[in-house]
Amino acid sequence: MKLNQLVDRAIITISNREDEKKDENFEQKYLRRILVSGIISLLLVLVIVYTLPYTVLSFSSLLEYATIVAFVIFLFVLLIRYFAILVMAYLYINEYTFMESNGFSPFVSIIVPVFNEGKIIKRSVLSLLNLDYKNYEVIIVNDGSSDDTKQIAESLVGYQQGKHGKIKISLINQTNLGKARALNAGIYYSKADFVLCMDGDSQLAPQSLKAAVRHFKDPKIGAVAGNVKVLNRMKFFTDLQALEYIEGLNMARSAQSYIKLVNIIPGPIGLFRRKAIEQAGYYSSDTYAEDADLTLKLLANDWKIYYEPKSISYTEAPVTLQQLLKQRYRWTRGILQSIRKHKKLLFNPTLNFAHTFILWVMSYEALIWPTMNIAVNAFFIFAAIFFGFSHLLFFWWAGLAILDLVTALYCIAVEKEEFRLIWYAIIYRMFFILIIDICKTMSTIEEFLGIRMTWGKLDRENSVESDNFVVKTN
Repeated sequence: MKLNQLVDRAIITISNREDEKKDENFEQKYLRRILVSGIISLLLVLVIVYTLPYTVLSFSSLLEYATIVAFVIFLFVLLIRYFAILVMAYLYINEYTFMESNGFSPFVSIIVPVFNEGKIIKRSVLSLLNLDYKNYEVIIVNDGSSDDTKQIAESLVGYQQGKHGKIKISLINQTNLGKARALNAGIYYSKADFVLCMDGDSQLAPQSLKAAVRHFKDPKIGAVAGNVKVLNRMKFFTDLQALEYIEGLNMARSAQSYIKLVNIIPGPIGLFRRKAIEQAGYYSSDTYAEDADLTLKLLANDWKIYYEPKSISYTEAPVTLQQLLKQRYRWTRGILQSIRKHKKLLFNPTLNFAHTFILWVMSYEALIWPTMNIAVNAFFIFAAIFFGFSHLLFFWWAGLAILDLVTALYCIAVEKEEFRLIWYAIIYRMFFILIIDICKTMSTIEEFLGIRMTWGKLDRENSVESDNFVVKTN
């Protein structure tokens, strides 16, 4: 008993000495911090006192210096953003390159919502019969089309010959309720544990389903975002969009996929775990970006989202500037509506930090970035015209063009895309992105003013046969 008491006392004594040493170390560190802070404060005071007589205090000077500082910060953020995305995208591609195929091939339902897609519905469904996958079905949902979509879809119903056997094609006809409810109708009808949702105007590359579905062997993966490519190329605006999809969208998804937090699963191709969609409450029709809204709901439920570059969907892009701006107007307002729906998580990171992080990134891309980009370009144009600083405008344009050329070269090399698209990078930032950012800013203003909007529909040309193009880019 005495031995035990001695041991107890010994332990307590040692513990007390350690605490005393910690207190002494803390006091020394505290004194050092006070001393260092005092010296730095003294130096700052001396700098202010010395420079104050040489400082011209006026509103114009304050505005000038504040503007310069703001633009320097913007340039710094731009570079950090670019290189952060590039590094993370490279790390993802490096990880992806050595990823082994696991042979996971469950039954999948492909949901094809259509509304007045008579020109292209047959071509889209026939592309699904060429998929290099055995275990799937196709469910067409006709959302109250007023053209010949219903008749063409009915001619495709039944068992059609696919690449590896007969493929069942079903048709659901409903009144016009919108794309979100059309997708939900297809998911309700399906009995599969995995569903692939696409647009009625899209065509899938043969390896798309096989490449994407293998990731679901990881039970934490709730969805896989596909790689969207522009089908109707060889025109000015469509080529610029082809570069934008490769550099501006797919590179960002690659970076996000490195941490499995892709923020938008694109409408033309997204593969989902049915359980994840059910937990999220299916697609909602209260925004104009149902794909972004569903993605945020999946992230809020702690599902991981991956990006599969070989899961390719070819889609028609707007040909004219008017059609392009109409599309981006809807995209911008839809994304803002989705962010506002999840604003509770925007300001409370303790609920789901990853979701909060993604929401802040989306808010920055939708609100701050376009406004700052317009302001910076306006500043340099103003300086060039009224102060003769035309060289500043040239260097600003040249710096961004070189940055975009290098980025485009990397992205096109990674995706084995058309080399001719690289040269569009020269005007990509100062012309194309500037126009898009102006559209985004105007859309944001209208969204916050609550101005009524309509869905809008892209006019299909049906002028491109994609078979040769698909083979070329695989």
